[in-house]
Amino acid sequence: MSDKRRERLAEFIAPFRVEPGAKVTVARDFDPSDKTGVKNKKAGRVLLEEGVRLLAEYQARLAAQDSWGVLVLLQAIDAAGKDGTIRHVMSGVNPQGVSVHSFKVPSVEELDHDYLWRYAQRLPARGQIGIFNRSHYEEVLVVRVHAENLERQKLPAEARTGDVWKRRYGEINDWERYLSDNGFRIVKLFLNLSNEEQRTRLLRRIDLPDHNWKFSEADIAERALWDQYQHAFSDALSHTSTAWAPWYVIPADRKWYARLAAAAVIVHALMEIDPRFPAVSKSQREQLLEIKNELEEQAPDGARADPFADRAGAGRSDGGHGRRSSP
Repeated sequence: MSDKRRERLAEFIAPFRVEPGAKVTVARDFDPSDKTGVKNKKAGRVLLEEGVRLLAEYQARLAAQDSWGVLVLLQAIDAAGKDGTIRHVMSGVNPQGVSVHSFKVPSVEELDHDYLWRYAQRLPARGQIGIFNRSHYEEVLVVRVHAENLERQKLPAEARTGDVWKRRYGEINDWERYLSDNGFRIVKLFLNLSNEEQRTRLLRRIDLPDHNWKFSEADIAERALWDQYQHAFSDALSHTSTAWAPWYVIPADRKWYARLAAAAVIVHALMEIDPRFPAVSKSQREQLLEIKNELEEQAPDGARADPFADRAGAGRSDGGHGRRSSP
């Protein structure tokens, strides 16, 4: 059953995947309003609930196995729904096993280090899922569109010559390969929002009082650079979608579909890892059975000696019911 489910997920997310080595143009190759594979919003919500359940199950396995870590990267234009995606997709997981980090303007301390340093400080541990709300790709997106940011990074003159962005693509690919080789699965999601849908969402932030706090004049300034960002996104996706860390371009005009698609990609990655609960040794099992017997003997009258005996298929000879009263 799990193999069939994984196959269905792979089929569903295949159109979102940027094939390694492919040269893509976001506006030409990906439809932000796509909802292929899902009949309607109601069906999408049901599927998302199943995805959240599966994610919780696999997160528990991931934590118990403690061999792999998962790093989810979310990149998008303003108002694409990164926060909402995190909130809905991760709603069922154990918060102790998930860390979320948002990366804003770098601090003075961060600017005194190499550009990947601040991201390396926030990587998840084994057994955990880490989420970067914006990520090291800011260094080839925002920094590229706003050239003044490159000047602030205090690079020596020779480091700013030649094709800086092509070098950074290679450095990022190498870093992600290193992480992958060391047991950290990288899931890269680009939420693809249309120009018109962004306009609508920005108006919503202005018109609805309880959304006013989300609005920033900086969003309007960034919107004016739409074409530059689309070029930077396309270039980054083309150069950094690799076999070990491919990009998935998620249609984001419909929030419900974006959340479902993001959940599907993350769950599929966990299914490929296939973490398992550790098996105990024979001696450990014998010790557990001894402790189990002691605990069963402590059951009060009328209580089941072991409420989980039926589930484990290891009920007591008395059917797992409570001790009888002494004659």
